[in-house]
Amino acid sequence: MPDRLVLSIDGMGGDQAPDIVVEGVDVAARRNSGEVRYLIHGDAERLAALLERHPDAKAASQVVPAEKTIGMEVKPSQALRQGKGSSLWSAIAAVENKEAHAVVSAGNTGALMAISMFRLRMMEGVHRPALAARWPAANGGYVVILDVGANVEADGEQLVEFAIMGEAFQRAVSGIERPTVGLLNVGAEDQKGHEEIRTAARLIRESGVDINFHGFVEGDDISKGSVDVVVTDGFTGNIALKTGEGTARLVGQLLREALTSGLLAKLGALIAYPALKRLRLRMDPGAFNGALFLGLNGLVVKSHGSANGSGFAAAIGVAEKLARSHYREEIARNLARLSVAEAQTESAKEAG
Repeated sequence: MPDRLVLSIDGMGGDQAPDIVVEGVDVAARRNSGEVRYLIHGDAERLAALLERHPDAKAASQVVPAEKTIGMEVKPSQALRQGKGSSLWSAIAAVENKEAHAVVSAGNTGALMAISMFRLRMMEGVHRPALAARWPAANGGYVVILDVGANVEADGEQLVEFAIMGEAFQRAVSGIERPTVGLLNVGAEDQKGHEEIRTAARLIRESGVDINFHGFVEGDDISKGSVDVVVTDGFTGNIALKTGEGTARLVGQLLREALTSGLLAKLGALIAYPALKRLRLRMDPGAFNGALFLGLNGLVVKSHGSANGSGFAAAIGVAEKLARSHYREEIARNLARLSVAEAQTESAKEAG
């Protein structure tokens, strides 16, 4: 790996690429004051023209030409067959070839996962990758929730793997030394939930993994911030995340309608403007942009496809923190403990 932190950027991924990508790099470059170098993959002519308008990004970046772009509608299998030569393929290859410490893309999620798994492979001891995202909580911080869409189903052992990876991710991006971990369930009682979730709880308690395990949590605990990490399967996690995002947009819309409904309402809105601005920033999904594909032999950060420049810069920030952390080593240690416990359980079964 190069001594200086290098991030590989998919310059053509996202609804408004490459414009917002270069804007995001420019925001990140000003924030980092030359400490990070960016490899931006994509249409060299378009990227060069945009970099001329963003001098901080230009000074910190190198354009890596890539002829193709993988559209948001392309299926993962098609991306694997036809993706070579694309900006996404090239950006991931830079991590595989040790030219960069992490990759950031706002492009096609399925294609990103498929190509990343193909090029980077899975960490030893991980059966499936997980997609981890952050959600603002009432306690002023945020909750990491995973999986939010990489796997429709997950058994007990895989849920424990998600817990191990999510805990390390939260510590890396937030600095919390001992993040609390909860398993999303239909109730907090030990007897609640399906067999997979109860098995996961038992494995965490009995395997000796170094996790600050809280137990079961319910859906409303996500926004309360009852725990720092919420673990579930990708089907449930994706629904929870999209429901939360939709609710946030609805609240914002209803608030705007109420504050513009008449002269007195507008006057009240003017008086309350500083507080309303803080509320808008707190509820802005872009401030928490940057989901991570956990479990790969390389750092892969997924930005919202609809992110603006500041939102993409937030995703770059996640990649920076993770690249400077030891989270993969922490995951490996706990996965080794889990593997030993599973081997002992199998031996006991055979002996019995």
